[in-house]
Amino acid sequence: MDLKNDLIKIRLEKEEKLKELGINTRPDKYTTTHSIKEAMTLPEGTENVSIAGRVMSKRKMGKISFLDLRDVEGRIQLCLKKDEVGEELYKLIHETLDVGDFIGVKGEIFKTQTGEQTLRIKEYTFLGKAYRPLPEKFHGVTNQEILYRERHLDLIMNDETKKRFLLRSNFIKYMREFLDSKGFIEVETPILQNTASGATARPFITHHNTYDTDVFLRISPELTLKKLIIGGFNNIFEIARDFRNEGISVNHLQDFTMIEGYSAYYNYEDNMKLMREMIIYIIGKLFNGNLDVVIGDKTINFGGEWGQVSFRDLLIKDCGIDIDKFETAKELLDEIRRCNIELEDENIESLGRGNLIDLLYKKVSRPKIINPTFLIKHPIDLSPLARANDENNSITDRFQLIVNGQEIINGYSELVDAREQEKRFIEQAKLKENGDEEAMSIDHEYIKAMEFGMPPISGWGLGIDRFLQFLTNSYNIRDVVLYPLLKPRTNVEIDDDENEEE
Repeated sequence: MDLKNDLIKIRLEKEEKLKELGINTRPDKYTTTHSIKEAMTLPEGTENVSIAGRVMSKRKMGKISFLDLRDVEGRIQLCLKKDEVGEELYKLIHETLDVGDFIGVKGEIFKTQTGEQTLRIKEYTFLGKAYRPLPEKFHGVTNQEILYRERHLDLIMNDETKKRFLLRSNFIKYMREFLDSKGFIEVETPILQNTASGATARPFITHHNTYDTDVFLRISPELTLKKLIIGGFNNIFEIARDFRNEGISVNHLQDFTMIEGYSAYYNYEDNMKLMREMIIYIIGKLFNGNLDVVIGDKTINFGGEWGQVSFRDLLIKDCGIDIDKFETAKELLDEIRRCNIELEDENIESLGRGNLIDLLYKKVSRPKIINPTFLIKHPIDLSPLARANDENNSITDRFQLIVNGQEIINGYSELVDAREQEKRFIEQAKLKENGDEEAMSIDHEYIKAMEFGMPPISGWGLGIDRFLQFLTNSYNIRDVVLYPLLKPRTNVEIDDDENEEE
């Protein structure tokens, strides 16, 4: 038998010993008076403190022992004295308790001679045996694939991971808090949809057995949310799981979390102001009022003025190409090649003009934008759902917030003219027929809904994963997703060198 299975066998035998003594090794509950985090703030001398958690270390020093008890938010030291709990229980604990097990304890708070907050155990309850030993404590989990596949191990062993995902939860909490204060109503819309629409992206397709029809995992909740504005809502948002069957990179996921919001009677400039106010609010709450975010060797300040630049001016500055001079995708692609700009896309010949412009911008311009900057005046063929500008109908009333070379927010004044929307859908459908897999399909149900009348609307979307990747200075976007999708592995066992007993 190998070492790993031998250790599991020993732990199973310890559990059997407890059962033979009549101890319930899997109780249905345990009542606590405080969380571990709360217990760390209690004054010395506080009695009858009951807490629970996972044992992360134990140190026996004759008639006194110290244990380390943790959960995702806190860690506290426990003191176990033979004279106080009795020789029989003291011995049983050391014979049956392993690092990784769950326990509940009740006792009194005191501080050690070194000033460490400690709970002196008066009562002890066994709550659950860990059959597998945890990874070796000084190195934790180091295999990157295991960090993603088995995030529970990552959370157990790595404090930085705990902090990162607590920050994620707080980010969403403060975002909801801000929008609630502005009168927004949170809603939910379907993930399974009959049409792949709402954004330019390649969809995931699945099959509905009862209806015997193919359906799409949504690439965006946009059109459904705008139907709710038609139905009478004024300010709404949804935290939505979206799915786009595109390439994976350190900055992209195929299933990801976004928040989208829509407001009747707003235009895109109103939402630019709202988004600046929201981001400043969230960052201030997350970092105790500090609006400076340190990313590597850069400090990005969100409290100052945010820049603005038009799509056309940005590309002229960065590569010398004036997109207004090239009316077709072929003409633009010829100019890109004449300028010796290499764009990585195997389907580049079939891209429409809008997606080709977007690819060029992502290559030559976006990586250079570091401080918070609003990119505005997007070409209309890049924005099939956005309202055309009143003074120049070849561009749209749209904005993107770019920070540290990444798109954080996308928003625009919405197109509310049903006839114009139908025309643009038809143009997108032609692009799809010609091989542009990211072009939109015609959504006839949405056109019908528009024909009942729409007020002026502006909407926005924020990629939660991508913004958190930025805020936490994470190299890979998977670092801020609890369980990112990976290819199935053939062997679910953890390598021995990743799972050693203390």
